[in-house]
Amino acid sequence: MVVVTEPHLHVAAAALEGLERDTLSLTWEERRWTRKRVRSAAGREIALALPTGSLLQPGDVIAVEDGWYLAVVGRPEPVIAIHPRDRAEAIRVAFDVGNRHFPLALDGDALLVPEDTAMEQLAVRLGVTWERRQAVFDPIGRAAPHAHGPGTSPLDGHGHAHAHEPHVH
Repeated sequence: MVVVTEPHLHVAAAALEGLERDTLSLTWEERRWTRKRVRSAAGREIALALPTGSLLQPGDVIAVEDGWYLAVVGRPEPVIAIHPRDRAEAIRVAFDVGNRHFPLALDGDALLVPEDTAMEQLAVRLGVTWERRQAVFDPIGRAAPHAHGPGTSPLDGHGHAHAHEPHVH
């Protein structure tokens, strides 16, 4: 059994050439698991032992073994697709979704939210056009700890002094 302890490995594409690609197909909720036993598409038993708060992202390479590697794939799941008429309506929907602490994803001109009674009721109350569908749910605004270098902000990519460090301009 392979034990995965990091949510993302920094591996050059060239290092993966010639290796078999195996995948873990996971929904958004499953990509938030930090401790779980799962089976890969090729039937390999994988133990996730990730740091608390980890979030696996579609495309992440999480293991490189002798002759093969393991990548995360987003699995379609039930969502509500909201089709705002204009930018103002999209902003209003996004505000109301966020105000209820629900995640939001973009799919072209549609706003995706998890299929949930509260989100269905919100869409009805707001009078927006919506539909149920299956889609890979990959919320915006989620933390991506491997997306920025040490000492830089994940929000703007700039360095910021810590409280114990002098701030120099």
